[in-house]
Amino acid sequence: MVAPERRTRVDVVAACAIAVVVLVAAGVIWLRSDARGTVSVTAEHPAAPAETALSVPETLTEAWRASSRETAFPLVAGGAVVTADDGTVLGRDPATGTELWRYQRDMPLCGAVDAWHTVVAVYRDRLGCGQVTQLDGSTGARQAQRNSDADESVTLSEDGTYLTSRGSSRLEVWRSDLVRTLEFGRVDAPVNPGAQPRSGCTLLSSASSSSRLAVLERCPGESADRISILNPAPKDNSKPEEYGSTLLDDAGKDVTGAAVLAVSGDRTAVYAPPGVGGGARIAVYDGSGSLVNQFPVSGDVSPTARVVRSGPIFAWWTGSRVISLRATDFTPGWTVDGALGPGTAMAGQFLVPVDGAVAVVDPTTGAEVRRVPVDRAGPTPATLGGAPITSAALGGVLLEQRGDDLVALR
Repeated sequence: MVAPERRTRVDVVAACAIAVVVLVAAGVIWLRSDARGTVSVTAEHPAAPAETALSVPETLTEAWRASSRETAFPLVAGGAVVTADDGTVLGRDPATGTELWRYQRDMPLCGAVDAWHTVVAVYRDRLGCGQVTQLDGSTGARQAQRNSDADESVTLSEDGTYLTSRGSSRLEVWRSDLVRTLEFGRVDAPVNPGAQPRSGCTLLSSASSSSRLAVLERCPGESADRISILNPAPKDNSKPEEYGSTLLDDAGKDVTGAAVLAVSGDRTAVYAPPGVGGGARIAVYDGSGSLVNQFPVSGDVSPTARVVRSGPIFAWWTGSRVISLRATDFTPGWTVDGALGPGTAMAGQFLVPVDGAVAVVDPTTGAEVRRVPVDRAGPTPATLGGAPITSAALGGVLLEQRGDDLVALR
């Protein structure tokens, strides 16, 4: 019969030592982990879906306001209004502004955007603005996450299919599960040297559709800005597939101020400032990067100009007016002068912020239907360094981003 095993003092000491090592290791991992500096409070009940507005309100008064310094446009997702400020992303009740859910990290928030009925928040770590979290709009529950190499600041944009994070030297495109479909520009440790079409370029602006990504860049040794048309989702995300790339040249003159306005299907609209081959104009390129049309533009265009899409049109705020552009070919249509921002759609109409009011405009003809007075006791483009008032609608609530503040009007 085999004698039963007995623990000796050495065995006990060894077991205790192992337990201490495990606890210390777990503590170190916890102290260094992202989870330690993260607060995630989900909604007790999902936000109620917003009812469709049947008409534009006859009056609009301020219902609530909140700080949202890290958003360029009002964010709406899953029935909630979302603000982003000081490392914190909050889902709010659209009628009252009451907090529904919260996501907070102890690192700088680079920006947030609504996409695919969710909110995507981007934070900065030692590698730049590459800590990315996707949140369910109605509950705040965490969904996809990713870490990326990125620049110190990024601009976020989405087209309904893809989300683009663009810095000054590097750009990434993500699909709805945050899987990267393209990296373009700077690659610190390239697996495939020479995969990028150019190096050392500064990325100036960009826009995308489900089939095309347009990037305006300035590259070393070139006399003008360059517009490049790419596949947003090539077979290999580390090897950009370029359909065409063209210099916005003006007989070798150094002209700046161009910007990608929008991409629709395989067409790209670029604002070309005076001096780039003539007067200021909208230059339209096809899917291979060939110039197919041009439309003259009169008046000054602000460096803070913005474009929003509303059904069959794009609304381009130039700094003082809104110009509609037909989504199929970017032909200019109606114009609203005295605009404070690009506006938004509501109840089949298009609402444009103007001095002391919201202009209700027929989206087909541009005819002004009426004006709804709005008391804006706060910043305007004139006091925001030229930045626009941007808008969004959720049910019968009109949202305005005025500088660092998000204001709800009912």
